[in-house]
Amino acid sequence: MSNLEADPAELVCGRDPAVAIEVLEPREVPLGGPRAITVRRTLPQKHRSLIGAWCFADHYGPHPLDHAAVMDVPPHPHTGLQTVSWLFEGEIEHRDSVGSLATIVPGQVNLMTAGAGIQHSEVSTARATGLHGVQLWVALPDADRHHAPFFEHDSPAPATVGAATLRVFVGSLAGSRSTVTTFSPLLGAQLDLPAGASVTLDVDPAFEHGLLVDAGTAALGGITIARHQLGFAPSGADTVTVTAGAEPLRAILLGGAPLNEPILMWWNFVGRTHDEVVAFREQWQREVIDGTDPDGLFGRVDGYPGPALPAPELPNVRLRPRDLPTSGTARP
Repeated sequence: MSNLEADPAELVCGRDPAVAIEVLEPREVPLGGPRAITVRRTLPQKHRSLIGAWCFADHYGPHPLDHAAVMDVPPHPHTGLQTVSWLFEGEIEHRDSVGSLATIVPGQVNLMTAGAGIQHSEVSTARATGLHGVQLWVALPDADRHHAPFFEHDSPAPATVGAATLRVFVGSLAGSRSTVTTFSPLLGAQLDLPAGASVTLDVDPAFEHGLLVDAGTAALGGITIARHQLGFAPSGADTVTVTAGAEPLRAILLGGAPLNEPILMWWNFVGRTHDEVVAFREQWQREVIDGTDPDGLFGRVDGYPGPALPAPELPNVRLRPRDLPTSGTARP
């Protein structure tokens, strides 16, 4: 999925100090053109940009599909990251410049490693009756961010832990392990609990964790996480306990070891410096939008019935790091 904000801010992300449970509120962002759907974005935020290496979280739906193309994201570029697509409802067709053509339905995961550079499109299909899911990004460590791009698809089997049902789509948890590739220690799983039920999960104490609530409410560390909110728990604990409220809970549990290196995010690029991000944008515009080298760094997406997405204009200032917070707060 693309970040289609008309004026995307730059974000330099790094490890924040350990703090108590935080509740991150979503902000609404239109995704697409005249028929845009609205997504709820909880990462990145000014005061918390990373959970482990997870650097971006969009949560959308449920949207009834009164037309086939409620999600229609044209070909667009990525660098230095992995995209992770997970659905609760619907069906999305993925095409990319390494030749992948894949359809994702609930219970399956699409993971695309952009590495040095890739482009892809995502379109909801006419077979779906609704659309509901999450799109997540992972920042690649500096040592791996120039890796050759590739695409993976997996169908994780559900596992039962007490009253909970887990579907682990990235990393491992409670004896379940995903088959998709990661470049830093990570966890991504769907967690379902009956109303009023609780589960305690053994986790890596080196991990930071986030709980994104899709349905119902959850208690995490004694703090209530409402629907659409993202609860953040710092590293240090070897268990995570989640309790459902008065309704059944469905949530996404994210985790990962702190990345411990700053990253600069602008539009769909993850880089390290202003000049690098500017170069990515110029190369995308020149090779793909202007058509000077459609087989260049970002390649081509075959089969999408329309043009690629132009990059937004860069701000008239240098993209620069934000100061890392010293007490869980961000500078203005």
